[in-house]
Amino acid sequence: MENKAMQPTPVQMERRALRQVRFTRPALWVQLLLLACLIAGPLLLPSFRAMDVMTKVMIFAVVAASYDLILGYTGILSLAHVTFFGIGAYSLALVTFHSGHSAWYHIFVAMALAVGLSGVLAVALAFFSLRVKAIFFTMMSLAFAEFVFILGDQWHDLTMGEDGVSFNLPGVFNVNWSSGTIFGAPLNGRLLTYYFILVASVLLFIGLVRFVRSPVGRVLKSVRDNEQRSTALGYKTFHYKVLSNVFGSVVASLAGVLFAMWLGYVNPTSVLGVPVMLNVLLMVIIGGMGTLYGSIMGAAFIQVAEAWLPDLQKLAVLLLPTVEVAHRLAERWILYFGILFILVVIFFPKGLVGTARDIIARRKLRLAEPNH
Repeated sequence: MENKAMQPTPVQMERRALRQVRFTRPALWVQLLLLACLIAGPLLLPSFRAMDVMTKVMIFAVVAASYDLILGYTGILSLAHVTFFGIGAYSLALVTFHSGHSAWYHIFVAMALAVGLSGVLAVALAFFSLRVKAIFFTMMSLAFAEFVFILGDQWHDLTMGEDGVSFNLPGVFNVNWSSGTIFGAPLNGRLLTYYFILVASVLLFIGLVRFVRSPVGRVLKSVRDNEQRSTALGYKTFHYKVLSNVFGSVVASLAGVLFAMWLGYVNPTSVLGVPVMLNVLLMVIIGGMGTLYGSIMGAAFIQVAEAWLPDLQKLAVLLLPTVEVAHRLAERWILYFGILFILVVIFFPKGLVGTARDIIARRKLRLAEPNH
């Protein structure tokens, strides 16, 4: 009996094996390389356009990963996830705008307000909707998202309606602040805001990774795969689903604060609109559901495509100035974006990261077969 009590559980054995190879795994070096590129990016490519794309990739990678926690790890299809992203963005914008001046504490007040509002609303939405089965929860979340969008669009005294809210950040984060150069790149408010968002995004992403690797994350995977069996094992699956929904929503709201910091402007279409929700859903699908790291690939795919595909028309005019057909074809960049998405779905049915993991797992299995 004592020997059985001392034997490690399968979970403990897996954690022990991961600790032994955590510094030699190729994935770790890929992550460090990506982080190094994001750190050096603004210094090597000081153009605002490149910095803007990198910043949006970081922010939406966090938003997509928080949605993947709900969709890919828990199996809940919510269409209100971007609503919490918008709540975070509006928290900073409205606190700063209605205060009449920008101050350091506004950023932290906005974060606290975003966490509080998102947490309460996510709990309310979950308790009223997650008990409903099948497609009904999805419809309830869509109705909630539309309600918040209409509220942001019509409550002009608070949100300025369609005109949106413009505001300035305080101190060194202000776009007008400047102090020489660093490694040849201008040291200004935009650069410091970029690095603040980088640090915050990395911390939020690490928080999501730790969450899914915790015992709670393992229960969420079991709920996704077989909720009846999880219930039979004694887990209160409803509570775990509520926790997943609330945690993912709170992280999305903090990412919304970062997005507002970067743009300095918020309106309903940019942070609450259905197209933003569809983009986040595409990011999760392209990267791979249930992978988290796939969210980075999905965000990069969407943001790079949206930033540079419209330039096809300029390229066509430059290379083929007399070919009118080429100019008209180049205008249809959204069509080419759709074709790229279809190709990704065909050749990477589980997303970029999910399919890559399957290929690596199959190769390891084939290499291990002769040893038996």
